[in-house]
Amino acid sequence: MKKLTTLTIKNHKLQRSKKSLQMLTCYDFQSAQMLNETEVDFLLVGDSLGNVMLGYETTVPVKLDEMKVFSAAVKRGAPNKFIVADLPFGSYSTIEQGIQSATELFQYSNVESIKLEGAFPYQLELIERLTQIGIPVMGHIGLTPQSVHELGGYYVHGKDEESANKLLKAALDLQNAGVFAVVLECVKEDIATLITNKLSIPTIGIGAGHKTDGQVLVLNDLLQMGPNKPPKFCTPIANLFETKKELISTYLLKNQETAKNNVQPSVH
Repeated sequence: MKKLTTLTIKNHKLQRSKKSLQMLTCYDFQSAQMLNETEVDFLLVGDSLGNVMLGYETTVPVKLDEMKVFSAAVKRGAPNKFIVADLPFGSYSTIEQGIQSATELFQYSNVESIKLEGAFPYQLELIERLTQIGIPVMGHIGLTPQSVHELGGYYVHGKDEESANKLLKAALDLQNAGVFAVVLECVKEDIATLITNKLSIPTIGIGAGHKTDGQVLVLNDLLQMGPNKPPKFCTPIANLFETKKELISTYLLKNQETAKNNVQPSVH
């Protein structure tokens, strides 16, 4: 499978391809090695690693240095995949800080693109500046986990006309600022479809229905690698948490039985 570029990703929409772009969120070297041998189109090193890999309650505590380490590991594991890395909370509060953070993450990890959440005016200017200096940017609207406290929780966006209009405007503004694709997270399906039809760049949905140009899911959710149930928009294809737990339990029991059988009789 030929590695994607920002041009081929954008052309996917222009060519009206019936194939849905498939993106998976990945955090570690060995998982990336496995995904490098599959037909998945591109990978996201999400700041959700804070929840999944580091045990944080939200993505807010994730630091830029943590994103650099994990992104570089995934890049080393999947050199043949187009990889996007998240800019974490607090690393792009100003345009100058955003340029510094994005440049640092981009150079250190050698990924193909960065992603940032939101479409406020300063963020749009930041996107324009980043693309001008050669750093491709993926947008992200709808549920933006870095703003979970300001938003008041996790919920579906676009349920009323005002919210829907804001989402459409944000998507168009991001396109005009120069992003090559936009993630729509937890957006009402008909609004996600409307935005998809209005944009000339691909939309990547997560909890946004099946009419976006592509889908992204967290690998750990898809394989249920943790003890908790994944979000309702993700139907796991396995339960590796239970499988691995059973295998380890079997191994420990077998070792215990072997040890008992190898006990030497005491000599009196």
